[in-house]
Amino acid sequence: MSIRPLLHRRAAIRSSLRHQLESRSFIEVDTPVVASELLPEIYIDPMTLTHQNKTKYLQTSPEPQMKRLLAEDSGPIFQFAQCFRSDERGPLHDTEFTMLEWYEPGANLSSTAEVIESLLHDSLHTKGLERLSCRDAFIQHANVDPITASLSTLLQASASHSARLPSSLSTLPEEQQWSLVFEVLLSDVVSPQLGISQPTMLEAWPASESAFAQLDPLNKQISLRFEVFVTGVELMNGWQEEICSATIRQRLQKTNSARRSLEKPVLPLPDRLLSVHDNMPQGVGVALGFDRLVMLAIESDSIDTARYFNSDNV
Repeated sequence: MSIRPLLHRRAAIRSSLRHQLESRSFIEVDTPVVASELLPEIYIDPMTLTHQNKTKYLQTSPEPQMKRLLAEDSGPIFQFAQCFRSDERGPLHDTEFTMLEWYEPGANLSSTAEVIESLLHDSLHTKGLERLSCRDAFIQHANVDPITASLSTLLQASASHSARLPSSLSTLPEEQQWSLVFEVLLSDVVSPQLGISQPTMLEAWPASESAFAQLDPLNKQISLRFEVFVTGVELMNGWQEEICSATIRQRLQKTNSARRSLEKPVLPLPDRLLSVHDNMPQGVGVALGFDRLVMLAIESDSIDTARYFNSDNV
């Protein structure tokens, strides 16, 4: 069977996304694939290489380098980036994949929702965008309020829904246990119910799961983070950016503490980024799984059908 129709579909979707963003005054950029810095995350492990006796990383995301551009007054930017993550393989994951990432200074979650709705309409022919809070989604589908729930309450909810918890859970600090149970409930119980009739933007996350998002100034229990789901598939994540370097440094140090608890290597902090982080403008950043988007467009359930090359055939 000819590969050309698939290549054409990928190119057409990429062209549509590019046109949409460029029509909003975004500039397409390129950042290094190999760098000495990255943003540590608890469950994402980078691929490493050695160059001139120095450790370098294949980038798990273009985020740290793009944020350095933002701090230099780049304005709205986007990138189709090749990203690398160790030991990730499955229908929705691979060790190398394509990500569309964009940053828009001055944007908020409402203006970003309009951009997302338009991008998905053009690429998937969807209509509308449901905006749903984590609290409402978890109450509706998991019978628990994640904003106020204790660890024991989350564990009861996971048991009642037969959620698959790792056997090592009890060995972790309580705060880390809470986050892990929250993630399992989200992935196993809540997210399969999202984005069914129209895409869902799941927002207002618990503050403990803020990642690099600002906390809601009106309610410090909530972070201005979101994920977008289409037919139960997580397609995007993003947030209203926290621009205080001291806050980001503290969160990254906490991330490394969590990695240590999981017996994962502690990763270096991105000092070049942190040194200019306070210069970043207020705005929103979004990461979109491009291979997943093509997969949804061709009505498949594996990213391997949405591209020719994968980690098993190269």
